[in-house]
Amino acid sequence: MTRYIFITGGVVSSLGKGLLSASLGALLQARGYSVRLRKLDPYLNVDPGTMSPYQHGEVYVTDDGAETDLDLGHYERFTGVASRQSDNITSGRIYQQIIAKERRGDYLGGTVQVIPHVTDAIKEFALAQQDGIDFMLCEIGGTAGDIEAAPFMEAIRQLSIELGKGRSIFVHLTLVPYLAAAGELKTKPTQHSVRDLRSIGIQPDILVCRSEHPIPDGERRKMSLYCNVAETAVIPALDVSTIYEVPISYHKEGLDVEVLKAFGLAHSQKPDLTPWENIVDRIKNPEGEVTIAVVGKYTGLKDAYKSLNEAIIHGGIANKVKVKIEWFESEVFEREDAISQLEEVDAILVPGGFGKRGTEGKIAAAKFARERGIPYFGICLGMQMATIEAARHLAGIKDAGSTEFEEQKNPVVGLITEWVREDGSIETRTEETDLGGTMRLGAYEARLKEGSKVAEIYGKTEISERHRHRYEVNIGYVKQLEEAGVLFSGMSPDGELPEIMEIPGHPWFIGVQYHPELKSKPFDPHPLFASFVEAAVKQSRLV
Repeated sequence: MTRYIFITGGVVSSLGKGLLSASLGALLQARGYSVRLRKLDPYLNVDPGTMSPYQHGEVYVTDDGAETDLDLGHYERFTGVASRQSDNITSGRIYQQIIAKERRGDYLGGTVQVIPHVTDAIKEFALAQQDGIDFMLCEIGGTAGDIEAAPFMEAIRQLSIELGKGRSIFVHLTLVPYLAAAGELKTKPTQHSVRDLRSIGIQPDILVCRSEHPIPDGERRKMSLYCNVAETAVIPALDVSTIYEVPISYHKEGLDVEVLKAFGLAHSQKPDLTPWENIVDRIKNPEGEVTIAVVGKYTGLKDAYKSLNEAIIHGGIANKVKVKIEWFESEVFEREDAISQLEEVDAILVPGGFGKRGTEGKIAAAKFARERGIPYFGICLGMQMATIEAARHLAGIKDAGSTEFEEQKNPVVGLITEWVREDGSIETRTEETDLGGTMRLGAYEARLKEGSKVAEIYGKTEISERHRHRYEVNIGYVKQLEEAGVLFSGMSPDGELPEIMEIPGHPWFIGVQYHPELKSKPFDPHPLFASFVEAAVKQSRLV
């Protein structure tokens, strides 16, 4: 019997519902329960795939090729449960499916309405693929009172009734702000937020209260009385030094105990949080420090590189060092005098991205790393730019470029028009194809060359990694590049798509077409990031 935990937010956005959901999932796992986490997003985009990183942060990609909300990255990193297409839905996709049914005549000419058609579609999503798990955690995007969130709130209200007593609870995350002028915490925003929920028939079972200051017992009692929640179920959520301390913090405040009590389940046995304690200890007590430069296009919003940032931290955990990340806007390095800013770093990472802006700066960073013997890690576009740099300066192809930006005389990187998916089906596209959903998305296998650097790092010659891109390194230039000193050490199983490039003889110079950061976890760092940070440690001792 699967039990449902509906997690809502109030007062303001960005309070940390994703981290709350992920941490609660990790705590329930530590008690021996199985979990799955889902995100219900009220915005009208079909998915975040075509949204600007500045609007939505990174796009998290699942093994089965879904472009999803970044919170699913938190879910995977904290629980190790691989997310799926069925774990993220938006209003856009709900309405798209309903309109398609109406056009086909599935509703037999009847009036299509928010209730019951939209709410039924939301409930169907929430109930799908339970797989016999113990707990399904459903996070509702936005805040209580949002117009666009109203159908989702109504759907989970209905669902709680349909599931029956003891099958669902509501956890509400709010803000308890501190007013410096008054010198006190204010509970009124939480009271108003809960009043909004109760007005639509949802009574929170647990209140989680974000605050920068400890919440006195008096304020907890006040929120308990006004919000009709047990005092022990008013859970403070104070800031911590690392997000990997959040599960420990929530356990200390009794969150997992209150959840089990709400379901009438035994809660006397303590969870085993040793793995989380070890991770926090390594983060807080490092044995050294390295500096890694990230040369990207969206550095103005760190959430645009959320999984990347965490994977680098995981590499530090694996090597017992603190990683200091210095963020550089790639356009800066299109000025020749600016590249000297990279002389003090221990390693350089160039992440993925789309469009021409800043690409010459990424090429300059790759050239600097290759010539100076500085560890270099190119991911997706970062691999393509490193390949173009090698083509120009090692293979002598002066006008090498990518057709993503403009027509090229030597398209070292080009648009792939046909490829085979994991299930054997053929995917095709053209220059005119819509951007949404036409990339090579999800998990694909690759074959590694024996004796290569990457084969040594992975410890095997067959891997599966997640992709999100429309352009590929052109197989027609591989031979010329390899004669110039580049090794394409990873290829697609059919040998047609270059997946990995490296520079033999360089301390650490690897570019990958996929996104390894999406599969890295604090308790299981991705081998490429662990090896990259290890190379940065060695570099730091040389400087």
